[in-house]
Amino acid sequence: MRMLGAEDVMVLLSVKKSSAYGVIRQLNEELREKGYLTVRGKVPEKYLRERFYDL
Repeated sequence: MRMLGAEDVMVLLSVKKSSAYGVIRQLNEELREKGYLTVRGKVPEKYLRERFYDL
């Protein structure tokens, strides 16, 4: 499984770095609520693509 950092999220979503960190934070919170362990500052690529249509 590929983990994406802020730089990767910036490119995929065409957002600034602070917004990318916000997206990562939100997605990781969702994953924690589902019982998954997360890595601070990283998000699984598969989950990012599931949550954002047409990536």
